[in-house]
Amino acid sequence: MITSQLLTYVAILVLCILRASSLDTFIAAVYEHAVILPNTTGTPVSPEEALALMNRNLDLLEGAITSAAKQGAHIIVTPEDGIYGWDFNRASLYPYLEDIPDPQVNWIPCNNPNRFGQTPVQERLSCLAKDNSIYVVANIGDKKLCNASDPQCPPDGWYQYNTDVVFDSQGKLVARYHKQNLFMGEEQFNVPKEPEVVTFDTTFGKFGIFTCFDILFHDPAVTLVKDHHVDTILFPTAWMNVLPHLSAIEFHSAWAMGMGVNFLAANTHCPSKKMTGSGIYAPDSPRAFHYDMKTEEGKLLLAQLDSHPHHTVVNWASYASSIEPLSKGNQEFKGTVFFDEFTFVGLTEATGNYTVCQKDLCCHLSYKMSEKRSDEVYALGAFDGLHTVEGRYYLQICTLLKCRTTGLNTCGHSVETASTTFEMFSLSGTFGTQYVFPEVLLSDTKLAPEEFQVSSDGRLMSLKPTSGPVLTVTLFGRLYEKDQASDASSDLTAQALGIILTVVINIVCSLFW
Repeated sequence: MITSQLLTYVAILVLCILRASSLDTFIAAVYEHAVILPNTTGTPVSPEEALALMNRNLDLLEGAITSAAKQGAHIIVTPEDGIYGWDFNRASLYPYLEDIPDPQVNWIPCNNPNRFGQTPVQERLSCLAKDNSIYVVANIGDKKLCNASDPQCPPDGWYQYNTDVVFDSQGKLVARYHKQNLFMGEEQFNVPKEPEVVTFDTTFGKFGIFTCFDILFHDPAVTLVKDHHVDTILFPTAWMNVLPHLSAIEFHSAWAMGMGVNFLAANTHCPSKKMTGSGIYAPDSPRAFHYDMKTEEGKLLLAQLDSHPHHTVVNWASYASSIEPLSKGNQEFKGTVFFDEFTFVGLTEATGNYTVCQKDLCCHLSYKMSEKRSDEVYALGAFDGLHTVEGRYYLQICTLLKCRTTGLNTCGHSVETASTTFEMFSLSGTFGTQYVFPEVLLSDTKLAPEEFQVSSDGRLMSLKPTSGPVLTVTLFGRLYEKDQASDASSDLTAQALGIILTVVINIVCSLFW
């Protein structure tokens, strides 16, 4: 018992020393990569052909990594599928895979490339990190041999994983994450038996990592922030933009603000598949972002971030639950947003106060338009229900959005441009969750840095007139416990111990700081 306590105190002391010696800020980089795709993804190629294709992409990534390092970046994130592309089946993907060991093996592939068999991609990534003294985050494929004694072993005898890897500035493999929530069409990959929660510490903060579709689910995304207290999320993605609420820069910046962490999102660049939108996001505001549907070029972004960002606790239902319903406005009507049926009311005047409700969610909006145009219609909508199209996830959403035409039946349809600016807006809702992500998206898919804030009582409010016409102002809420009834159980003892340990660490660290 005494030995256990001593080890605990030593661990706390080490943590405090690491915190005290850490950098207050760091330079982050993300690279939106226009992936060179293979000629065929349905038929297996030779390992030599696969490596040749991957090296062509790595040549482009090398340029971005070298440029970022020369500009002082401490870490760079590259996209999901950025080294070999997509649309594979299991057999055709196999030549592109490598066996990626657990980082606990303490391995620098650049120094010892043959320790785990043929690993040329890991070797090259490791050397890029080492030679440029920068952390490199990349997405590749992992293969793990299994046998018939494993009842879950695939018929071909291999597990194949969509995998993120991180190499530190010495070239050492410090993180490996197998994607948990596979998107539609990713049958070439397996899901890990248990969700993986992957973190690593640096002198510029604690980092967590997950991939693309993972962001919409509790594990591992929320677990990394709430239970493991990471400062920054690394997010390789191949994100297809879906307006009005799931455009990449819109939702990723909102997740950073709602969760109170830095968020480094590197998207693939493929306009024909609506893939674009990368960014470096802080909890208070986007620091750099890129959205480009017109060119075929990649883009490198850099920005400075706080190593340990501050986060304000928000009671998302406080204000909305304390006021009487505002004017109902016109008669309510139904509209579809990404296959979900919302309840809407139209905004008929240049200035107004409206409430719309669905089930347990009531959404309140106060606003003032710069002018009420006859050729544009806006509506306030509410949705409280289970989304079941490309995944099952329970949503509560309050949204002010522009309708595609002046016909109310187009409210909720995808629209990319608008002409109406707003002098002010204030949006709130009676949310039944603490996980709410505030979105403001302007015409031509642009963000509005430093133009809005979230108050502690749950209002999404403008700070100034919008700098451009508004596409949507949205509070996007997630009720994870309603995704599946079977997911409701939790280990309360573990949660309690985690809370106690966090309090102890904070008290002891305060003595050293």
